[in-house]
Amino acid sequence: MTDIILVRHGETELNREGVFRGRFDVELNDCGREQAEALAKALKSPPIVAVYTSPLARALATARAIAGEHGLEPIVDEAFNNIDLGEWQGVKKTQVRDTEPDAWRLWTTEPEHLRIPGGETLAEIRERAYPRLLDLAARHDGERIVVVTHRSVARVLAGAVLGMTEGYFWKFYMDNAGYSLLQYNGSGFMIVQWNEICHLKEKVVERY
Repeated sequence: MTDIILVRHGETELNREGVFRGRFDVELNDCGREQAEALAKALKSPPIVAVYTSPLARALATARAIAGEHGLEPIVDEAFNNIDLGEWQGVKKTQVRDTEPDAWRLWTTEPEHLRIPGGETLAEIRERAYPRLLDLAARHDGERIVVVTHRSVARVLAGAVLGMTEGYFWKFYMDNAGYSLLQYNGSGFMIVQWNEICHLKEKVVERY
């Protein structure tokens, strides 16, 4: 078995403010840094042999906290970068809801059918992230690794490992600094644990 711990980065101010992030690069806030440290302690044992991460600052800082507990340096991997939200990046969700009601409806009900201008689709996330997850699972046969990414990517990967292509995205909730455990046996994945947050003292709830 390969254990893959799928992690969402810690909190940022844009999470608190209800702003679409996408690839808008923003640092962890104070709470996010505390979450990352608590997460690192929670994942201190059993041993982890590698930590892969999205290149964005919020993910990289979270990955560094985890990797440091194991004497590792995180490995930046573009495959786990956040969804490109194009014109929505840095825009408040309420603004999109009020000015683009049709697009907002798709985002909240059928996001697999939405392409934001200048952005990418959920299918395109799957095309880059899932093959890489399979590659890492095979490469680290019998080992335990961490992948630090973003909620959109984590949801797409959850759908992919379960063979789902539509109607799944909003069925997987993931908190900032929450982690999930996937196991790979050489022929497929099993979700063993999802959105573990027992290490967190504070969190922001984001519905969309």
